[in-house]
This record gives sequence, structure tokens and C-alpha cells, in this order.
Amino acid sequence: MPREKKSVVVLVEDDISMSRAIDRLLRAATFQAVTFNSAEALLETNAVTDAACLILDIYLPGLSGFELHRRLEELGAKPPVIFITAHDTSSAREHAREIGEYLVKPFPGKSLVEAVKRAFDQ
Repeated sequence: MPREKKSVVVLVEDDISMSRAIDRLLRAATFQAVTFNSAEALLETNAVTDAACLILDIYLPGLSGFELHRRLEELGAKPPVIFITAHDTSSAREHAREIGEYLVKPFPGKSLVEAVKRAFDQ
């Protein structure tokens, strides 16, 4: 029996307007998106089970995007990750690129859609 292809993009972004904008962008590009405003909110669900990829803000209140990624890996969840941030630093950039993709806000919508498409192809 072939493995079921995962089809959901999980977004963790604490800025409500940014979250809404990314959600609209993903839906316009025909992706199914599930959004959370904190790492802790995501961890209380099983949404990662269906995730084809994660879009994680690095600097979240509570657990950071990096800490969330580490926790998810400890739980056995390893979907591709796209890290986003408005606070570009060389250390964050290097760490993010070791794991997945990295975009600095504000980023062109096309850049995010292309990154999600690459994640779906993994």
C-alpha cells in the first residue's frame, strides 16, 4: 500500500496580520494551511502528523521556532521546515539553513510559495 502523501502546511506565526497574509497566500497557491499563534498551541495538537512542511517564525513568545523544531524532532516529526523572521542575524541565518530554508520578512510571496513547493517535493 503506497504511503499517503501529506498535504498540509503548518504555520506558526505570532503576528496575526502576518499569519493571515501568509494563510491567504498559501490558499491562493492552492495549499491547505493550518495556522497557530504559538509553538505551545501547535504542540497541543496532532497537526504535524499531516504536515508536508512547517513554516516557523524564529522569534516566538515562549518556545522559539528553533526550540519548537527540536521538540518536534524529539517526537519523531521531521517535515521540511521554512524559518521566517523579521530579525535577521547571522547566527539565526546559519542555524536555520542547517535545518531548512530561511526567509527574512518582508519577503516576496513568490519566494515563500516556491519554498513550500520545494518542501512538498522532498
